[in-house]
Amino acid sequence: MAHDFDLFVIGGGSGGVRAARIAAGHGARVAIAEEYRFGGTCVIRGCVPKKLLVYASRFRDEFEDARGFGWTVGPHTFDWATLIANKDREIARLEKIYRSGQVRAGVTVFDERAVLDGPNAVRLVKQGRTVTAAKILIATGGRPNIDVNLPGHEHVITSDDAFQLLQLPKRVVVAGGGYIAVEFACIFHGLGAETTLIYRGEKILRGFDEDMRNELTEEMTKRGIRVLTRDVFSRVEKTSLGLKGHLKGGGTLEADQIMFAIGRSPNSAGLGLDAVGVKTGPAGAIIVDERSCSSVPSIFAVGDVTDRVNLTPVAIREGHSFADREFGGKPWSADYAMIPTAVFSTPEIGTVGLSEADAAARLGDLDIYKSRFRPMKATLSGRDEKTILKLVVDRASQRVVGCHVLGHETAEIVQMAAIAMRMGATKADFDATMALHPSVAEELVTMHERHVPPAEAAE
Repeated sequence: MAHDFDLFVIGGGSGGVRAARIAAGHGARVAIAEEYRFGGTCVIRGCVPKKLLVYASRFRDEFEDARGFGWTVGPHTFDWATLIANKDREIARLEKIYRSGQVRAGVTVFDERAVLDGPNAVRLVKQGRTVTAAKILIATGGRPNIDVNLPGHEHVITSDDAFQLLQLPKRVVVAGGGYIAVEFACIFHGLGAETTLIYRGEKILRGFDEDMRNELTEEMTKRGIRVLTRDVFSRVEKTSLGLKGHLKGGGTLEADQIMFAIGRSPNSAGLGLDAVGVKTGPAGAIIVDERSCSSVPSIFAVGDVTDRVNLTPVAIREGHSFADREFGGKPWSADYAMIPTAVFSTPEIGTVGLSEADAAARLGDLDIYKSRFRPMKATLSGRDEKTILKLVVDRASQRVVGCHVLGHETAEIVQMAAIAMRMGATKADFDATMALHPSVAEELVTMHERHVPPAEAAE
């Protein structure tokens, strides 16, 4: 009882609340401090509200497609205020669940900012007092980046702000080429905004498989989203008609809102890390080992503040493994292999494992299997769209090391494929699995013809 608590968690997001609850379940005396709302980025201003907006943005397609199936759809309108109000109500419900889960687990909850005041001390800023803990876990997540050197940066918004807009912009420009930028471009366009996506790189979604990047760009363009690459803003100007973004490559983009989605940084500023000797990387990420332990033995960190793999399920696993290891006598660590992920664009991308380029660099010779077709629903709706499935196979072992799918609800497909791939499934295992017909996913077990690239075919 030398300390007030066995564990003090700073940050009430996905990783923090999981660690606190599991540690308390092991009998530890746990406290958690959250200065804003429980649930963190994912629940409050990330995955969950974004997915709700994604659903909303896809109804326009459903109304249009219904005619091909014999339905007569009358006049319909969209009301942004109703969507945001309903979204806010759902987020409030979830936040209450996250908070009450801590209380039920016996965790002491502090609704305020907490900062380090020593290797075993935390200062509660609002109360102005210090409490002590044998171990401290930092789980403060990340924050959206803004280029503060860009003239006029005060006129742009981030994804955090987009969830609270009072009205849907008629014209919107999204700057960035990652998950968030692509998803919001599709959301705004689906809800009726004239949408432009601008990205400094050659192609959107750096790090994803090339076929997925190319095909999604084509599908977004066909839908009417303007995709500009190899360019950035030089300044943003506020005008009587809205905003005018001046491009380094020349020309301008006019919009009612300009949203920056140019990455996120670890939310570590002002926590007192330097004062207690916690080492950080160039971007402020807390440097940790496989145990999530920092350079100070009593201070740990999980989730986006460590800038390892910045995904909600990863933060949850890191928090859980930390609590089990430090308080439950169950030593295990989060496994970062075969993490499935999705881009909730329209159409969406589901992916797990290695891209073709990464697999070739690591493994050498590969067998590639592809299927590209018009989905059944589009045959009656008349929609011009394609579904693409791709398997990347290590030629030597025949193990499936990459699965990439673009189309409707592909995240659901890839989640299940990830189980087989984690177990080491080979292409023969996929081939031996009976197909579920008619479905998109059956293509994963019926692709038998190896794709031969043009260069290899010419030999």
